[in-house]
Amino acid sequence: MEVVLADALLARCGDPCALLRAVCAPFCAEGAEALRLLLQRLAAVGPPPGEAEALRRAAWEVALERCRPLLCGGEAAAACGERLRVARAARGALRHCVQLCGAPLAARLACDALSELAVGGGAGAEAAVEALVAAAPQLEEPALVARCVAAALALVREEGEGEAIAALVAGRLLPALGGNGAALRYVWEGLLGPGGTPRAGRALLALSALADALLPRGGPGQGLDARLCPQFWRLVQEGLTERDGLCRKRARYLLKRALDLSGGQRSELRCPTDGGDESSLFWWSAEENEKLLQFWETYILVMETLEGNQIHVIKPVLPKLNSLFEHAVSVEGGCWLFHPSWHMCVYKRMFESENKTLTKEGILHFLELYETKHLPNSLGFSEFVIGPLMDALSESSLYSRTPGQLMGACPPLGMRLQKFLATYMMLLPEEEKGSFLLKFIQKMTSRHWCAVPILFLSMALAYIPECKILGTEGLHALRDVLQCTMITHQILLRGAAQCYLLQGAMHLTDVEKVSLPEVSSFLLSLRPEESLRRDTMLWMELCSWLQVNERCFRKSVTSDSEHQDTPSLCQYVCSLVGEYLKTPMYERENCFMPDWFEAKLVSTMILLAADVEQMRNKHSGKSNIEWIELEAFLNPLLDVLMKLGSNAYIPTLKTDKSLQLLLKLLQTCSLKCSNTQDDGVLCFIWKSLMTPVESILEFVLRQLTTNELSTVADLDRCDLYLALIPEIVNLCLQVSWKKVPYIKSFILSLTNASIRNLQERNCKEEPKLQEQIKKVVSMASLTAVCELMDREPEAHLDSLPSVDALKRFISFSQFNDVLKKPSYIGEESSLCEETTSQGWGKIVARYVCDQWICLRFVLSSFPTLAQEHEETSGMSLYTVERSRKILQSALEALTILPSDQVLPVFDCMKVLVPKLLGCLEPLCIEAFDLAWKIVSSLSNTQLIFWSNLKAFVQFVFDTEVLAVAASAKGQAYAKIKEVIFKLIDMSTTKTGVFNVVISHCCRSWIFPTVDERSALTNAFVNAGNYCELITEACVFGTVFRKDQRLIQDVHAFIENLGEKCAANLVTESTHRDDHYVRVCAIKFLCLLDGSNTLHKTLMEDIFIKLLDKDEQVSRSRTRYYANSLQHRIKNRVWQTLLILLPKLDENFLCGILGKVFQAGFGNNQASVKYFIEWIVIMSLHRYPQFLNKFWDCFCYDEEKLKTSICTFLSVLSHFDIILQNTSEKKPALKKALIVVLQWCFNHNFSVRLYALIALKKIWGMCRMLHLEEFEALTPVIESSLQQVENMHGTGNARRNWQRIQDHFFFATFHPLKDYSLETIFYILPRLSELAEDEWISLSKFDRFTDIPLPPAFQWYHSRTELRDLKPSDWSQQDMGSSSAETDSQTEWTDVQKKIIPWKNSTPSLDLEMVFQDRAAKLGKSNSRLIVVASLIDKPTNLGGLCRTSEIFGASALVVGSLHYVQDKQFQHLSVSAEQWLPLVEVKPSQLVHYLQQKKTEGYTIIGVEQTAKSFDLTEYCFPEKSLLLLGNEHEGIPANLIHHLDVCVEIPQQGIIRSLNVHVSGALLIWEYTRQQVIKQKQ
Repeated sequence: MEVVLADALLARCGDPCALLRAVCAPFCAEGAEALRLLLQRLAAVGPPPGEAEALRRAAWEVALERCRPLLCGGEAAAACGERLRVARAARGALRHCVQLCGAPLAARLACDALSELAVGGGAGAEAAVEALVAAAPQLEEPALVARCVAAALALVREEGEGEAIAALVAGRLLPALGGNGAALRYVWEGLLGPGGTPRAGRALLALSALADALLPRGGPGQGLDARLCPQFWRLVQEGLTERDGLCRKRARYLLKRALDLSGGQRSELRCPTDGGDESSLFWWSAEENEKLLQFWETYILVMETLEGNQIHVIKPVLPKLNSLFEHAVSVEGGCWLFHPSWHMCVYKRMFESENKTLTKEGILHFLELYETKHLPNSLGFSEFVIGPLMDALSESSLYSRTPGQLMGACPPLGMRLQKFLATYMMLLPEEEKGSFLLKFIQKMTSRHWCAVPILFLSMALAYIPECKILGTEGLHALRDVLQCTMITHQILLRGAAQCYLLQGAMHLTDVEKVSLPEVSSFLLSLRPEESLRRDTMLWMELCSWLQVNERCFRKSVTSDSEHQDTPSLCQYVCSLVGEYLKTPMYERENCFMPDWFEAKLVSTMILLAADVEQMRNKHSGKSNIEWIELEAFLNPLLDVLMKLGSNAYIPTLKTDKSLQLLLKLLQTCSLKCSNTQDDGVLCFIWKSLMTPVESILEFVLRQLTTNELSTVADLDRCDLYLALIPEIVNLCLQVSWKKVPYIKSFILSLTNASIRNLQERNCKEEPKLQEQIKKVVSMASLTAVCELMDREPEAHLDSLPSVDALKRFISFSQFNDVLKKPSYIGEESSLCEETTSQGWGKIVARYVCDQWICLRFVLSSFPTLAQEHEETSGMSLYTVERSRKILQSALEALTILPSDQVLPVFDCMKVLVPKLLGCLEPLCIEAFDLAWKIVSSLSNTQLIFWSNLKAFVQFVFDTEVLAVAASAKGQAYAKIKEVIFKLIDMSTTKTGVFNVVISHCCRSWIFPTVDERSALTNAFVNAGNYCELITEACVFGTVFRKDQRLIQDVHAFIENLGEKCAANLVTESTHRDDHYVRVCAIKFLCLLDGSNTLHKTLMEDIFIKLLDKDEQVSRSRTRYYANSLQHRIKNRVWQTLLILLPKLDENFLCGILGKVFQAGFGNNQASVKYFIEWIVIMSLHRYPQFLNKFWDCFCYDEEKLKTSICTFLSVLSHFDIILQNTSEKKPALKKALIVVLQWCFNHNFSVRLYALIALKKIWGMCRMLHLEEFEALTPVIESSLQQVENMHGTGNARRNWQRIQDHFFFATFHPLKDYSLETIFYILPRLSELAEDEWISLSKFDRFTDIPLPPAFQWYHSRTELRDLKPSDWSQQDMGSSSAETDSQTEWTDVQKKIIPWKNSTPSLDLEMVFQDRAAKLGKSNSRLIVVASLIDKPTNLGGLCRTSEIFGASALVVGSLHYVQDKQFQHLSVSAEQWLPLVEVKPSQLVHYLQQKKTEGYTIIGVEQTAKSFDLTEYCFPEKSLLLLGNEHEGIPANLIHHLDVCVEIPQQGIIRSLNVHVSGALLIWEYTRQQVIKQKQ
């Protein structure tokens, strides 16, 4: 109709130029569209005779004066919609002007546009690009064409804010230029030439639009064929793995287009290689046409299936990857037929999926494939492993166990990774192994890895078969990985990773390429307290490796002599010790301590070399080891140490180094945990170090008591000297007591001198630095003495006369005494102070902390001595007033001391608070609050939190504190209970907090110390006063997040390795697992004695509280489902009740059995149900007199029993155990038969099954007893049992009867013989399919040694019959099983395949279409169907219609408002279809006009409505140009629109409901239209 109107206007008006000018002014959207239409017709039919030149001038004028300004927005309308209409019309008009004017106008527009682009971006740049789009087809001048292409490519390559311009250029300008024959090659070289390819998304957009020119269906155009360009295929591969779905779709389009072209031509084709790879990126052969089509069809199927991102759809397709490899590898030649990079695209796409399950499947498939297929080597594979594969492996969640695996098993990815890396290394050529492995290790350091991935990668390295390929660079890379492991707070995982990295280093290092100094430097990166310790297999393995290779290491660069042979380990260590102790004579005295690194290095290498010597001597069969080498190592050190006491002129650096080495040797030796008598190395070192003890102590005493230490830096030396004292004392106690008198003399002198120094009064107002440092050193010395007496009581140092003086001095000292900072510090001292790690504030804090350590010693060690003083002195330490002042000072200390130095204050408060709680309760509560404030503020500080928490718990939960608070029942008692629940609350977010509390309390209550017994007649009273602690511990545990469960699983795996992993021996067990809270509480309850009145009262109290807890959970409105927190709490409650049950007496059970029965009436999960049944069975077994109460449970109405009757029937299935202790069984059996028989005929099938299983058991007992009075019941019972056996012979009924008989609770479980910790906490939860983190294995009871069970404890292990059962033995056997392994091996015959049309999907080059960045018109067919949904107002229906319309290729979807597109419900249903389908906004009020307009364009208007004259859908034939009008959801199509319809179509119905959903109706008609058009095309 538009064409007819334009022709009529041109015919009526004789002057087309005048008509153009008239349409131009005034200008609006309608005028712009009219102008575009007139110019289109003039360009199509040509100018009238003789008016060509005038028309060209008019078109020139319109183009430059009207269209060009409109594109810039100079006369744009205010409304956005109006602006779009004007711009669209202006673009079309400008293109037709260029057609009329030809090359001159095109050149003018291009020059102007290029000038604008050179100036800048913004709206002007967009207008310039549109002008170039219009001009591009008519450009002729080569230089101008080249300039346009260069400008376009520059915009495409531009990064930053020019994204919209770049997309505009790639989607419109480059295709337009490509349509110009002169410009096509420039565009081609710019996109894929050596100058650099634009970003993949932009390049693919342009190439898709140029597909007709670069991949012509009739043959190569202008000599260009993209299939012969390697860069083209690299770009396609990059697009296939892009994160943007649009890029991937464009890449697949180009691939399909190239494949369709190649398959149709059947010609020989081979893309040149771009670097000497194994095969061409793309090739085709007429002979292999079918094979090639099959390969690529499978490949595209896999890639398109991955777009679904749904594992249930993708998993069946994964086996097809195996067939891809079978086609891709030549069996005869052992080489790649298809380039391996195509396979890498598939895996990379899976690795980068948002679906982590898909990522995991992809990784497992890749690792298994390479292990089983033994694929040919490819450089691309190595790069892929180090790149995308390792990037994917960094995700911790991938290392989770599969549902079938038990706790402690190695996750599948961990096992697969080990096998893959070992296999891959074996298949690599020798010359490539080293470089690959080095890059692999370096990749482990290139990012922040979490603890779990770094552990399993390290393990995979350790399992590579021995091959000597790593040199110095590799060893350094491994050391860097070691540093990466230190980031995590998971100590066990950190230690295990270190162990595996060391093993990997020993297996993979080429010793001829590394020197001993480099090896020793690497070893120093391992922490002895986490991995490398002398009593481990790893240490022995390292010693063996050093022994075998000791003369093979490369000579060090710093070696003295060029001609000397490769040094042995002994020579190296000797020279290392000599160099370490060598100090230049001329070097000026340095005030700083040397770094500890060298001392650690030397001590570690001495011990390693000594163990190697011992190993060598054992292998040679020597019984008497002379320790020649070890003696040589120690002699230089002993020479220096022997001179310390007598030679005052030894350089400070030398004394520092020698004492540092001595301390490290003693500390490293003390890490040995095995029997020291059998350790020859240790004994020899200790005996050797005994010689210079007197010299060392004399030197230390001189340094600490005179003015030798006078600067801030000297405090580091003070720490060194004080650290040596306990080590030397321990050495003397271990080796020779002959030195103990000398030690006592040393302690006496040190104590007296320190007290004298501290008592000196400074008369000057401004103290000197030297004096203040002397006070700090003296106080630190007294602290060391106090700690030594606490640590080594067997030395009896407390009997020294100086100890009494120490006690008096501390007792009457001023607490929190602060040292004033010296005002004058010398230049040298100033330099030391500025660069030392200790500022004056830290020094003062240390000084105050030392005071409290000394006071702690006095308070805890000498209470009786203080009482003696009370008789003679009015200022005794333990008077109330004195205690109050000390406690107030303690509170002050808590506010001024750093958090890492408050521990001694807590310890002092522990002694003081019980004595003051009765008379000064507010002050004690203030102490509780302040201490809690400090601890809670440290919850995120890993290093010092746990020690502070332990001290806080020991203070607040001290036996005396708890007892005094409970006896008064005042505010302190309430405060302590408040603290209990605060700690429990903290435990839910910080695992391990409750563990510290419950462990301390249970130990102090059940195993009180001597001191506690003297202070409290029975510490166990506290357990009753604070039984909430035990009750909460019995049900404690949160539902862990996935990441927390993963850490627990990996911990369990490492622990199961035992001695194979040295970290298990070295790392101190912290018992911070939440299970240990319950383990501690349960072991505590197991130790209780029912004959003890206190124990009995506590158990009864806990039993009642737990029953109340169960009732409270049952009444809560929180959702109760399997493995929910409510389910777990109930399960834990009944587990604990079962533990307590045997210890309870008859009277108590009689009172609470009703509550137990009441719990059985609840709607319980399976595991809870089993425990309730078990408790009832055991109660009735012990006290059969309770049977009458049990029979009452069956007397309730059926409504109450409908969910619980199975529980009580299950109890009857163990009636033989219940009656085991009953002499008169007949009455009970008769009653049981009467009860059970009535339930055998219940309408509920499950109830009948439970009743029949109980009947079978009870009837069997009756027949064994030969009871004559039951003969009358025989026919009824026998027929019932026969019926269930025979009549249920087929189908589910038969299977269910068999399953319930095989159920573990009826077939295997014995309530008495299986009563054990293992059954209650591990086997029953496992068999009842409780979540695995609820299973507590016996190993955890064994590992938790804080509360040992007595050796005679009998309820430990379950019977083997029950232990060997698996859930699959009884649970859902009729469901069948299909393992993932089977799926992965068997290729499915049919799989889901998403239909993605592409053959007609060349992006439209119609420049009048509105450009949509996301659409690019990919995937569109040539359908002429328009779907009008303006009357629909529900976003869900519109979203579904959008998806349906896009899938079946509708040309447009008309909606009432484009705002619907932003609705979440719309987007949820459309799944991005709106990005691929043209959407048009026509408001309901505009529909009449729109329908009339479409009628003029030749469309048939079809209404989807039931009318009197509507056609049946099955009989109606759709015209090609059809417009479907859909009605409103409720009202249908309004009456005012029906008469505008050409025809109404209705869907035939068979049911009663009046109408279908509008989306469904529309979908049916859209499909019927599509079906008919497809049939027409085929015909």
